[in-house]
Amino acid sequence: MIFHHVFWSISFLLVFQSCKEKKFQQAEGESTFIQDSSMGFSSIFDGMSLDGWEGDPAYWYVENGLLVGEVTPESRLKSNTFIIWQEGQPTDFELKLEFRITKAGNSGINYRSERLDTIPYALRGYQADIDGKNTYTGQNYEERKRTTLAYRGEKAVIKSQENSLVPGSLKDGIQNNAWKYREVVASLGDSDSLKAKINAEEWNSCHLIIKGNVMQHYINDILMSEVNDLDTLNRKSSGLLGLQVHVGPPMKVEYRNIKLKEL
Repeated sequence: MIFHHVFWSISFLLVFQSCKEKKFQQAEGESTFIQDSSMGFSSIFDGMSLDGWEGDPAYWYVENGLLVGEVTPESRLKSNTFIIWQEGQPTDFELKLEFRITKAGNSGINYRSERLDTIPYALRGYQADIDGKNTYTGQNYEERKRTTLAYRGEKAVIKSQENSLVPGSLKDGIQNNAWKYREVVASLGDSDSLKAKINAEEWNSCHLIIKGNVMQHYINDILMSEVNDLDTLNRKSSGLLGLQVHVGPPMKVEYRNIKLKEL
């Protein structure tokens, strides 16, 4: 009886250790979003091609299962360029992905955006900001429009401008690269403390929850900024999704496991 008890105890420990090792290996090698398909998320990047996306091939390509945006010394940009998802213009949705960016990099995830007629592959609209130094990562910045709506660590309300601001005079509402008609109603944490939760030049997860007038930007499962946009004149309720490469020094940004759930 003692022999059998020892035998089964050793067997249990070996099986437990084996399962533990396999779990660890999966955590290292697999996406944190591997179960998203069962939760209503669908992949919008196949990891092999740019099917369903449109961008300048001088800056965007697929490598090792990653969607890569790169600026080289020979391909410096004159204006920001995007790779744009072609298969919809989501209204309310959740978007999950993982990103890695070099220290000199500047990128972002645009949503509820519109294309510019005057500049190829350019978008105008809300952006979940990403940069290699993590100065701005997590904030809500409106590209080519109202500029900063919420810095990292802010929960902000954008006031209605229906009676005081007309399209074409947006510049009058911008001061120090931020929208004047915004009110910070709560703190989500100190910006530097939140920055410490973001991995420099390593993989991070990003989760956008966009529903109605409220836009939440999460990095590594931490809410970094929230905007409630009550500006009926300037807000957008639907539009294009796109990933950005910003004007600046040579850089590389990589994206993977891009998954969307429309609400």
